Amino acid sequence: MLKFLTLSFILCSAFALGGCAGFGGDSVQNESGQTLNLDQLPAQDELPKFSAETARNGMPNGWNFYRIAPYKKNTVYRLENYQGKTVLSANSKTSASGLAVKLRPRSANNLWLKWDWKALGAMPNADNTQGLHDDAPLRIMVAFDGNKSKLPLKEKMTFELANLLSGQEMPYATLMYIWSGKSPIDTIITNTHTSRIKMIVVDSGWDNLGQWHHHQRDLAADYKRAYGEAPGEVIGIALLTDTDNTKSETRAFYGDIELVRKSPK
Repeated sequence: MLKFLTLSFILCSAFALGGCAGFGGDSVQNESGQTLNLDQLPAQDELPKFSAETARNGMPNGWNFYRIAPYKKNTVYRLENYQGKTVLSANSKTSASGLAVKLRPRSANNLWLKWDWKALGAMPNADNTQGLHDDAPLRIMVAFDGNKSKLPLKEKMTFELANLLSGQEMPYATLMYIWSGKSPIDTIITNTHTSRIKMIVVDSGWDNLGQWHHHQRDLAADYKRAYGEAPGEVIGIALLTDTDNTKSETRAFYGDIELVRKSPK
């Protein structure tokens, strides 16, 4: 599954999507295949902005490349000058890999996630409720810390297996915001392999391709709705464009992703 640091947040290769997505165990690799020690990656205070960089057809600074599994092709991410600003392009051809940032833990209360994204290619066979067809042109994941000792035995065993296979710990819980081909907006989809990954549909269908979509989400409110409890601290953010399960291809753009602290009303 998606590999991520101490945060290890995308429990995929072995569990999540079947092509996967969530925060789970595995080491991060750079595009040359060099394995990085996740525990030694520095935690950052802020999410690096794509718009602050010069478009150079390269990887954005501060974001760590991760692979879903060594046998899967990599989605190609590049900074591009698009419509007058620098954005991150994602080109996926039967592939699945992503970018992630380890964050210094911070309270989820009054914390909002804001971003812009655009999908260009339809994926008619994608269905996020079915593990064998769980692909999406755009995904953003938020990893949360928490007390794993109170989880059911089945989930504890899943965490232990992920640790055994990858050498990294899964986060306590993951919220995944997705563009879904078939599920209605505001649907919450539980990962087929673990209840610790919840997908929230924020865009649906293929009628609005080629348009920028702006989203802002109250992380604490979404977490409570998805998990039925108050959230722990936010410890990481990742993104993923994947077409490996449906054996398709797509192109998409990510604008800046921001965490904003708002005063309570």
